[in-house]
Amino acid sequence: MGWQNSAVNGLLLIDKPTDFTSFDVCAVVRGMLRTKKVGHSGTLDPMATGVLPILVGSATRALDLIPSHDKTYVAGFRLGVTTDTLDITGKVLSEQHADVPEQTLRDVLHSFTGDIMQVPPMYSAISVGGKKLYDLAREGVEVEREARPVTVYAIGLNEYEPECAAGVITVSCSKGTYIRTLIDDVGRVLGCGAVLTSLRRTEASGFTVEQCMTLSQAQAYKDTDQLAEQLLPVDTVFACYPALYIADTQAVRFNNGAGLALERLFPPVIDGVRQTERLCHDRYPEESLYRVYARSDRRFLGLGVKRQDELRVAKRF
Repeated sequence: MGWQNSAVNGLLLIDKPTDFTSFDVCAVVRGMLRTKKVGHSGTLDPMATGVLPILVGSATRALDLIPSHDKTYVAGFRLGVTTDTLDITGKVLSEQHADVPEQTLRDVLHSFTGDIMQVPPMYSAISVGGKKLYDLAREGVEVEREARPVTVYAIGLNEYEPECAAGVITVSCSKGTYIRTLIDDVGRVLGCGAVLTSLRRTEASGFTVEQCMTLSQAQAYKDTDQLAEQLLPVDTVFACYPALYIADTQAVRFNNGAGLALERLFPPVIDGVRQTERLCHDRYPEESLYRVYARSDRRFLGLGVKRQDELRVAKRF
C-alpha cells in the first residue's frame, strides 16, 4: 500500500493547541491519517487555541463553500500596553498606567458593535504583492493596508480588574475580524493602549469547541486505528441547507453534471415518514442551495442550486 490513503474523507474538529500554526495542525493530521489532501477553515494565530475545522480528502472541496463564517472568541486583554504584533508576544512599544473605570470600558466596547471598519494588522496572513504581511513585518517593512468592513455582533465583558487593568471579553463576529486589532482599537479610544493577552475560539463554521478533540485525543484514536472513524461526513458542514433526495437514475445524471427537472425531486424524510408528493416549483427559490442525496441509500452527492426550473450541480463530492 502507498502512503496516500484516498479512502479517508470528512471533517475533523480539532481544538488547536497554543504554539501551533493552523498549518502545523494540518501537517499533524496529514501524517496521522496518511493522506495528502488536508485543509483548514479559519486560520488561528500560534498563540490562539480553539475550534479549527480540518477538512480531509474530498471534503477539501467544501473549503470555499462553507456557509457559516461567523466566529466567537474569548479574549484576554491588558490596558496600558501596546506591542508591534498587537498581542503579548510582540515587542513592547509603549507602557503606561491605565486608570479606566469599568463602565467607561463597557461603553467603549459597546461602541465597537455592529458594522465597523478595521485595518488588518501587519502580523497577519493577508497577502500583499504576493507576500504575506507577517513576512514583511518580520523584515521590518510596513505597508499601507486598507480598512475593511467587518461585523461585531456582540461584545461581552466577562472579567475586569481595574487595579491591574486586565480582563476578558467574549466577541461574536463575522469572517475577517481580527480580535488583536479590535482590542488595539479599544485601547486607542481609551487613550492608554491595549494588547491581546490570550485568545480562544469557541465557535467557528457552525461548530463549537465542545465538539472538538485535542491533538492528543486524535493521536490516541490513531494509535488504536480509530481516527478515520471520528471524521464527520462532509455534508455536516452544509446542515443549514435543506436536503433533497433523488432517484438513482437521477443521481447518475447529477454526478455527470446534468441538470434535473424539479418535479422529479423529493423532500427529505419528515418525522420518520418519507414524503413522496412531488414538489412545486415555488418551493425552490432561484439560486437556493440544497444538499442532494441518492434516495435509495441516502448517499450525499453534493450541493445543487436551482436555476431556471432545474436543479443544477453547484459542487459534487
